[in-house]
Amino acid sequence: MLTTLEGVVAFPDEIAAHYRALGYWEDKTFGMFLDEICQRFADRIALVTGEQQISYRQLAERVERLALHLLKFGLQTRDRFVMQLPNGPEFVYLFFALQKVGAIPVMALPNHRYSEVSHFVSLSQAVGYAIPDQLKDFSFAELAAKIQGENSCLRHVLVLGQTDLPDAVSLTELLETDSGLEAAQLGQIAVNPDDPALFQLSGGTTGVSKLIPRTHNDYLYNVKAAAGINDIRPDSALLIVLPMSHNFPLACPGLLGFLRHGARCVLSAATQPVDIFALIEQQAVTHIELVPTLLIRLVNDSDLKNYKLDSLRIINSGGQKLQSEVKRLTEKLLPACKVQEVFGMAEGLLCYGRLGDTDEVRYETVGRPVSPGDELRLLDDEGDEVADGEIGELFVRGPYTLRGYYKVADYNARTFTAEGFYRSGDLMRRHSSGNYIVEGRKKDLINRGGEKISAEEIENLILAHPAVFNVACVPMPDSVLGERVCAFIILRPDASLKLTELTAFLLEKGIAKFKLPERLEFLDEFPLSRFGKVAKNVLTQQVSEKTS
Repeated sequence: MLTTLEGVVAFPDEIAAHYRALGYWEDKTFGMFLDEICQRFADRIALVTGEQQISYRQLAERVERLALHLLKFGLQTRDRFVMQLPNGPEFVYLFFALQKVGAIPVMALPNHRYSEVSHFVSLSQAVGYAIPDQLKDFSFAELAAKIQGENSCLRHVLVLGQTDLPDAVSLTELLETDSGLEAAQLGQIAVNPDDPALFQLSGGTTGVSKLIPRTHNDYLYNVKAAAGINDIRPDSALLIVLPMSHNFPLACPGLLGFLRHGARCVLSAATQPVDIFALIEQQAVTHIELVPTLLIRLVNDSDLKNYKLDSLRIINSGGQKLQSEVKRLTEKLLPACKVQEVFGMAEGLLCYGRLGDTDEVRYETVGRPVSPGDELRLLDDEGDEVADGEIGELFVRGPYTLRGYYKVADYNARTFTAEGFYRSGDLMRRHSSGNYIVEGRKKDLINRGGEKISAEEIENLILAHPAVFNVACVPMPDSVLGERVCAFIILRPDASLKLTELTAFLLEKGIAKFKLPERLEFLDEFPLSRFGKVAKNVLTQQVSEKTS
């Protein structure tokens, strides 16, 4: 029954049977999931956006209507479809409509641009791409036209709102019109629960993000396990302000976890403190998921005291390490609320602080795995397990952790052990409580406000600049975002380069703005390790001393 989709690494048969026997995998699909929750909670409110309140029954009806249109377009099971929509009900409708026809969403982020999206389309051979027409000053229609012109596989472009783009279709109009097909046709589609339900994106240490296949079986269990320790009640309300295509707000427990319990999800793209405070008060929000950068901004905002926020019970923080001082301050300012930290990865593993842990343990650790099926090892450079309290690299496997990235066999051979353990690159130590403490990264990633940036990707682009002989990108500390990108550059003879010039050059390459270097340092030569590699730890120390 395991997937045969080319390029996807399946769980071994005996491991899959083990996960089924333990009840982790239930052989359901996300189409089944939607049918079950919408029948069970039909009259409850599922989504709130602006003045709209959308019931579970309405959610099911709109998903069905859109799914029938997709079927009429000729979408088939295992077709890939890049989604780059902002937070809104249309994101939810399209996500589930793709599930109903067995197509596979590729979860692009709103701030991705040509470099990233063209890679996703080409690698996945996507047949469809969903976009807003315009977002702030950026034209997604122009981007879609360019990518479609370069990829013959990309047959369908759906645009949120109205569109003049040739061969594109208005997603808004599809939701308002009848396809002419019978709903029974959806029931005839057979979807394999061992197939990918979606492709999430890796932080990526080598080039642009890799695609992470998350199957129906493993991702539904991910949702169930995360929701089970988040104190979600029928009257709970989750405020979603982070981009919904991220693993965290989508499924940890996120949108899917709250829908699983018949709760409300309040959708918003606004990240200004005053907007968030107003929504918490107006909608009696009980849960919110934030990256530390945004949480720090909220608790330090002077408007905090002007709003009634006592409905808020739980703040989940993830994406990067949250300092214990911020947790203490948050709970002091919001005494009805607890901060529950999440250490997770789009590749699978989730660790949560438990709400019943002592304050000291909750403040000092990132929690422990959500599943008894999670197997964690902390290993030293020789591959030996470290003692409790000592730092080691995290290796993990389990019922919702991938067995390989999509279509990168050589990389997978280096990243996964023969026993199927994922070499995460995270440095951790085990606390005496049994929880874990994150101590940094072994891989060459820069964590800017929860967004993981591949140093190699940016370095490769900078090397194309005619003034640059060599470059090394490293993290520099930042009190708000945690880390920013600093580029150490060796110039070619008689060349010069300003940050503004490099920024303009990189933007022409079509990369997301959050990846741009925010400081340049110039050297005649790089410090080297004893293995002859650039000693990035020395460079990081240098820029840390200059900016402290």
